[in-house]
Amino acid sequence: MAEWEKYIRQVVPYVPGEQPDKAKMIKLNTNENPYPPAPGVVRALKEMRVDNLRLYPDPTCSSLIKVLAEYYGLGEDRVFVGVGSDDVLAMAFLTFFNSEKPVLFPAVSYSFYRVWADLYRIPYECPALDPEFRIRPEDYKRENGGIVFPNPNAPTSVFLPLDQVEEMIRYNRDVVVIVDEAYIDFGGESAVKLTDKYENLLVVQTFSKSRSLAGMRIGYALGNPKLIKALHDVKYSFNSYTMNRTALTLGVEAVKDEAYFRENLAKILATRERVSKRMRELGFEFPESYTNFLFASHRRVPAKKLFDALRKRDIYVRHFDAPGIDRYLRITVGTDEEMDAFLNFVEGDCL
Repeated sequence: MAEWEKYIRQVVPYVPGEQPDKAKMIKLNTNENPYPPAPGVVRALKEMRVDNLRLYPDPTCSSLIKVLAEYYGLGEDRVFVGVGSDDVLAMAFLTFFNSEKPVLFPAVSYSFYRVWADLYRIPYECPALDPEFRIRPEDYKRENGGIVFPNPNAPTSVFLPLDQVEEMIRYNRDVVVIVDEAYIDFGGESAVKLTDKYENLLVVQTFSKSRSLAGMRIGYALGNPKLIKALHDVKYSFNSYTMNRTALTLGVEAVKDEAYFRENLAKILATRERVSKRMRELGFEFPESYTNFLFASHRRVPAKKLFDALRKRDIYVRHFDAPGIDRYLRITVGTDEEMDAFLNFVEGDCL
């Protein structure tokens, strides 16, 4: 090993979902929205002035912060935006988890949490889920340096009721509690309203799932002004121009079109319920989903066998080869046509 290699920071990186690009593929592996962005987004993209791209974007992201604050009925000093919720969460880890006590997050959860904790040298512990993949609030009633968890959880799709979320926040008032709500629009009750009551609560959401803008990378956090100011201070010490002009413009338009947003959600939820019923008839088992995906295992056919068979047919789902969840596939809810193709292939060629 060369001398300089000794000083490289060694981390095990997060492994993102596969991003194939084939003409007739069915992509159900990364929980993207199967429907296009709002009409206003398309119109704004066509009307954008290309010559403006030579100019820096607004470092304060004021236009997007303003529309999000209005949407949630909050002050603008209670909104932070970033390059996808991953950027927002990474900034939150860096900002708030700086004690020598371990940060707590579930053992089966978003795997990026471990990566950020290792990258920033943050100690952490991972309480186990119960046999039904539920978070147990009592496991978080111990000394810690902060708490973060997805709700609904990923990859399990299980939702923790809001009264139990509040129980965890109330017990841990001396640390920052982060509720990662990437999938909240597909089911369950948001913790945003609890930010009025608890100054240590930060709620993180994204445009990648329900608002069909995964390719634009837009995420945001809502919380007490003290938390938001701390995030901005760290952001401006790290990179002041985090969001580009295009993302800011299109993000504003996505928030404005509430009717289109609700229409798409309704279509996804209807497809989810229909497909859930049929999959159970075919022998699949899975928790009730509060997300835009199903976390499913089959009573007879191993998950890896299903995964490989589907992939050969250019139907992509996600398989996590990890203890406790290697029996499961995470299957994004696509369009009705995509899900029918998935069901037909599984029933005819795999079972």
